[in-house]
Amino acid sequence: MKIAAAEVIVTSPSRNFVTLKLTTDDGVTGLGDATLNGRELAVATYLSEHVVPLLIERDAHRIEDTWQYLYRGAYWRRGPVTMAAIAAVDMALWDIKGKVAALPLYQLIGGASRAGLLAYGHASGTTLESLAESVQAHLERGYRAIRVQTAVPGINALYGVAAQAQASGERYDYEPAGRGARPVEEDWDTRAYLRHVPKVFEHVRRQFGPELPLLHDAHHRLRPIEAARLGKELEPYDLFWLEDCTPGENQQGLRLVRQHTTTPLAIGEVFNTVYDFQTLITEQLIDYVRAAATHFGGVTPLRKVMDFAATYQIRSGFHGPTDVSPVGLAAQLHVGLAIHNFGIQEYMEHSQATNSVFRQSMSFEDGHLHPGDAPGLGVELDEAAAAGHPYEPAYLPVSRLKDGTMHDW
Repeated sequence: MKIAAAEVIVTSPSRNFVTLKLTTDDGVTGLGDATLNGRELAVATYLSEHVVPLLIERDAHRIEDTWQYLYRGAYWRRGPVTMAAIAAVDMALWDIKGKVAALPLYQLIGGASRAGLLAYGHASGTTLESLAESVQAHLERGYRAIRVQTAVPGINALYGVAAQAQASGERYDYEPAGRGARPVEEDWDTRAYLRHVPKVFEHVRRQFGPELPLLHDAHHRLRPIEAARLGKELEPYDLFWLEDCTPGENQQGLRLVRQHTTTPLAIGEVFNTVYDFQTLITEQLIDYVRAAATHFGGVTPLRKVMDFAATYQIRSGFHGPTDVSPVGLAAQLHVGLAIHNFGIQEYMEHSQATNSVFRQSMSFEDGHLHPGDAPGLGVELDEAAAAGHPYEPAYLPVSRLKDGTMHDW
């Protein structure tokens, strides 16, 4: 079975997505997600100009060989653009294999290890009151674990806090990538943040009790000693995890954090290969792998890194906001359902427009996700609907300190 055609489709229903569609010589199609938020066209061009010409006439069943061919054959390895492109090919080939076998992907990689995947939602508020309303709204929608983000006095605009009030309980597609020719600038004050966040979790725990799993994302903003302080101060509130407390590239910095806090740590949404995780896993400096199939090279390496992590009792916490398309999310759900060391799955509900473009077999019930039992990934692309949402330039914000210094966003 040969690959006969490959098409790169860029569409923007609420936000920009890059999708690779492969078609075999006997008419079987497969989809892969290559979305790289704020740099979408770089991946689309990489695919169209450099990868697609290499795929035609390749054996669609040789998934591992094709992955190695694209990774090792380029010589210039790794990086988000390359790995997102490889991810799209890998997902599409697994989608095809599942359709040929008439089985959902998770059945091809070992079968289900659980009935469903515990998912966490994103609650946020500009005040403690609106934050509590947002947490309650997510609980009423069925979530059984909640990420808590809140505005901080002294910071005008902050990552993870939806612009609108959350009191209504309406679903929102938090899209930080603003449409326009240049990124929006946000501000940051580490000391104000460190003073405020423990008070937030004290308030939430007091209102919602000790059983609710709570998570928090520091979004790479802290130096290791600051992250250590935050982790220690959050210990009384029993977090499920503290995410991206310091930039993960500084592997030695995680040693300092680990020495000073027992708060579980999650890192890796910006990582692209197992080499980014190697030290963190072997030294057990993290508790959860945050990789996204879309940015990590697809299903094939995601399963491998989780097998590696399992030998160190480290679990999954795959990246799953709405800048991962329904195709990429489906790929992660299949892996999460099959592996033994699943931890939790991030889940932000895609917009109605996105769901009209990507038709899915996925379900969300009683706080748990399931990829469904449709063959392959269980996602189909409505190309006519996709064509009605052309690409729009959009950039993630940038962040500056009060004195104007650029900071991590």
